[in-house]
Amino acid sequence: MPDTRPTETLFGTLEERVVPVLVPLPAERPYSYRVPEGMDVEPGTIVQVPLGPRQVAGVVWDAPTDPVDPRKLRSITRRFDCPPLSPATRRFVDWVADYTLSPPGLVARMVLRAPAAFDPEPAAEGLRLTDARPDRPTPARARLIETAAHPGEWTRGGLARAAGVSLSVVDGLVRQGVLEPVWLPSHPVVAPPDTGAARAALNAEQGAVAERLAERIGQGFSVSLLEGVTGSGKTEVYFEAVARALDAGGQVLILLPEIALTQSFIDRFHQRFGAEPAQWHSDVAPRTRERVWRQVAEGRVRVVAGARSALFLPFSNLQLIVVDEEHDPAYKQEDRTFYHARDMAVVRGQIGAAPVVLASATPSLESRVNAEAGRYTRHLLASRFADAVLPRLELVDMRRHPPARGRFVSPVLLTAIEETVARGEQALLFLNRRGYAPLTLCRVCGHRFGCPQCSSWLVEHRLRGTLQCHHCGHAERRPEACPECGTLDHLVPCGPGVERLAEEMVEAFPDARTILLSSDLPGGARRLRQELDAVADGEADIVIGTQLVAKGHHFPLMTLVGAVDADLGLANGDPRAAERTFQLLHQVTGRAGRTGLKSRGLIQTFAPEHPVMQAIQAGEPEAFYRRESLERERAGLPPFGRLAAIIVSADTRREAEEHGRELRRAAPEDDDLEVLGPAEAPLALLRGRHRFRLLVQGPRRAPLQAYLREMTARAPRPRGSVHVQIDIDPQSFL
Repeated sequence: MPDTRPTETLFGTLEERVVPVLVPLPAERPYSYRVPEGMDVEPGTIVQVPLGPRQVAGVVWDAPTDPVDPRKLRSITRRFDCPPLSPATRRFVDWVADYTLSPPGLVARMVLRAPAAFDPEPAAEGLRLTDARPDRPTPARARLIETAAHPGEWTRGGLARAAGVSLSVVDGLVRQGVLEPVWLPSHPVVAPPDTGAARAALNAEQGAVAERLAERIGQGFSVSLLEGVTGSGKTEVYFEAVARALDAGGQVLILLPEIALTQSFIDRFHQRFGAEPAQWHSDVAPRTRERVWRQVAEGRVRVVAGARSALFLPFSNLQLIVVDEEHDPAYKQEDRTFYHARDMAVVRGQIGAAPVVLASATPSLESRVNAEAGRYTRHLLASRFADAVLPRLELVDMRRHPPARGRFVSPVLLTAIEETVARGEQALLFLNRRGYAPLTLCRVCGHRFGCPQCSSWLVEHRLRGTLQCHHCGHAERRPEACPECGTLDHLVPCGPGVERLAEEMVEAFPDARTILLSSDLPGGARRLRQELDAVADGEADIVIGTQLVAKGHHFPLMTLVGAVDADLGLANGDPRAAERTFQLLHQVTGRAGRTGLKSRGLIQTFAPEHPVMQAIQAGEPEAFYRRESLERERAGLPPFGRLAAIIVSADTRREAEEHGRELRRAAPEDDDLEVLGPAEAPLALLRGRHRFRLLVQGPRRAPLQAYLREMTARAPRPRGSVHVQIDIDPQSFL
């Protein structure tokens, strides 16, 4: 007789099957659900489950289920018709959650962020030519039949437009059976790339590096650091690795740090591959994001170019990851789940056995140290493409060449701008400070305009007529009178922002075409792209911009770059301040002379003797990296040591401080790890919440995550308004 007992499976019995489901909520582990009879699920299947009174989407997970009577469990209510999440994607979610000490459900939420894409895209009604012919031929019908005779199916409107006829002609041939209705699959969100469309003519150095990168495809996990001076053609070089991955049938992810960089990159990609990559960032329309998500899961989208969140797309066959401008601090996510996209890209490549390319003209110290230790392979492009020469860099000592009273550009830089514009070339002034002025005060009583929700000053935005906080978004109209003493017309701006710098240039050069580039200009990303295109087309003489102009842009007529306040980034306690200042100045001066024209970079500084300034002027990045590396190693700071920040916030200062002290008392004894604090964070009040910070520091091999888990488990649970956020490998120290 056959065995009628329930058959044991990974998840339970076939009669009463129980599976773990990870829901996109702050859940520490999956919940157990019963599988209805006749429903087939496996790890990675996306399902709908009841959670309290709601129905939510979740993923069948790999974790073991608790021993529980299946009859006491609620059932899965629906299985979505969607490709399951790959084992590599599920392992990546678990790894990120474990490393960042985040609930796995919150990490899974980043994967399941397009719920409308879990169902297949609806098929479209199309038309196909039959063997029948119309009873009365006309020229319009003949054109239509000739057009429809091409291979493939047509939509009703597409066929009419292609043949140059009205929709009534199409409908008439449908009624006569000349055209028959068919169902068409959904259109791809982007056309498939053609790897042979327009290969770049690489020089010997570029070709050798491109071949070494391409050889990595299909050979398992590896990390390549592609380092090259600005204008050396790094993008064209790693495009050859992209082409090799596509020829092998794989998918490619290219991460970019800024939305503003996306369009120029899209244009270069389209020129090389004859089609655009799919885009993934906050400026993409929701419906397009849903289609991208679905077609990535199905393998129909072959290349994605996007922001850091693109790491969590459900790739089915990811064979290459590229992180462009890998040094950029914008890759750090500092909301809910704190992670660094560059580091997580390396992890995703390792889990999925895919090569990773990190590209930058000024790599992060972490990547340089990994290359020196042999963990990464370094590929160097030492010269600019087509023999273009790097700009000649000079320091302008502001103590010897001060600007006129109330002005911020030195006479040396003003003269250089005048000469550049007279030659019909472009000048770029860089100042990493948005708005008109960082502080507004009353000259009568000294009142300063501060944010009511943050411990920061309000920045004046004269173009909008507002005072705004760049941390919480609070904005108010700029008053005519001082709110403290009531005096009219005595409010004065202190310090320069890019708007004030643009005003100074218009006054100094009234006949020049001056353009301002900043991420907070009216019109958003679309206007910014238009302005960048105008600069590239030579429609401006003087360009003023923030750090968004420092990377990835190609301005053919740009021959002068002036850094107006080069010391700005050095004036804080951030251990990465020197490195970031070096990278930013190196990147922004690299915008000049990219087409071979003789070019200059002038750096205004009050500290020309500072090692960063000396390294920039001398063009000796190796000397700077050696010095910075020694200082970090001596202090035990990353990448030679480990660091974690614990931010305790609450509605009152007392609550935040008390819980911070309780966390400190709960810290385990460990000879390797040291806890510093609690102390008020530099930005002590943010969005109305008071903030205290603890830092945990230790050697590279220290069990930091285990230590923090024990510390938080031993401390009292947060009460009232208290919230605790852990940031592994912090990048910001505000």
